[in-house]
Amino acid sequence: MKDVAEDRVPTSATLRVLYAPIQQELQQVEELISRELCSEYPFVDRLVKYGVRLGGKRLRPALVLLAGQACAPLRQDHLVLAAAVEMIHTATLIHDDVLDEATLRRHIDTVNSRWDNETSVLLGDYLLARCLCLVSSVETTFACRTIAEASRAMCEGELRQIASRGDYGLTEQDYLGIITGKTAALTACCCQLGAHYGAADAAAEAALTEYGRYLGIAFQIADDLLDVLGDEATAGKSLGTDLAKQKSTLPLIRVLQQTSQAERREVVTLLSGTGNHRRDALRPWLERFDAIAYAQDKAQWYARRAAAELDALPASPTRQAMQGLTEFVVTRHH
Repeated sequence: MKDVAEDRVPTSATLRVLYAPIQQELQQVEELISRELCSEYPFVDRLVKYGVRLGGKRLRPALVLLAGQACAPLRQDHLVLAAAVEMIHTATLIHDDVLDEATLRRHIDTVNSRWDNETSVLLGDYLLARCLCLVSSVETTFACRTIAEASRAMCEGELRQIASRGDYGLTEQDYLGIITGKTAALTACCCQLGAHYGAADAAAEAALTEYGRYLGIAFQIADDLLDVLGDEATAGKSLGTDLAKQKSTLPLIRVLQQTSQAERREVVTLLSGTGNHRRDALRPWLERFDAIAYAQDKAQWYARRAAAELDALPASPTRQAMQGLTEFVVTRHH
């Protein structure tokens, strides 16, 4: 697998190809989001329209649509749920930027940077409220329960990560548990909703849910690699925030597992210091212990597990697109 920092295929071009089977429906989701996220009050209207630009790749709504289409023709419920999960995702990004004190996302100022933390928190809450309104319009309560459970798991994962800041004894198993909650819970939820409202049988719904979970884990490992390796100009967002907030991600965990006690103290001292030098200072340690290659291999392993779940589906352009997403999440450069 090549280094994530070396992939230079434009993300937008790649996603246009992968989203081709749902292009029309995804555009309808965009239009639905635009209709839902508006306000009669000029400041609020400007703010929500700015905030929705931060969501970016639209991976979560695409997963709802692709999983649904893999099982049956898409319904209006799929469009509604796709818009709802994108609102949740955007809300989490806006809140994350506050927690990380990030100043850049998708090549534009974060909400907390352009306005302030209070505005960011309230905007995230606004998006969550609009999500609830949308989901409540779906006839059955399955979507409400599933999204609520995913939201609980996401918050639990984030809280576990906060509790582990500065804990350089965090194990790989602990880390995987954290990202399974904070990231993979929502991607699994998206696929489960798509399958369920596509009237999938129990086996197909379970397979697609697991596909989403493994895909989310692979995505987050790759994202954590970008935080230590990526270029801000290319990524279009603030990097190095994990190190600044003393979060132990997989590359660092791998280094600390292999160092001697004296070396470990040296690395911890480096990470505990002030200033913005941590990424550069850590790089020799990552190279010395092959931590980058190790994390890349792990991301690819989970991507392969996601792809294997697609064996439960008949061959189709939709399945091919979902297969392509397993490759995309581990080779993207932002």
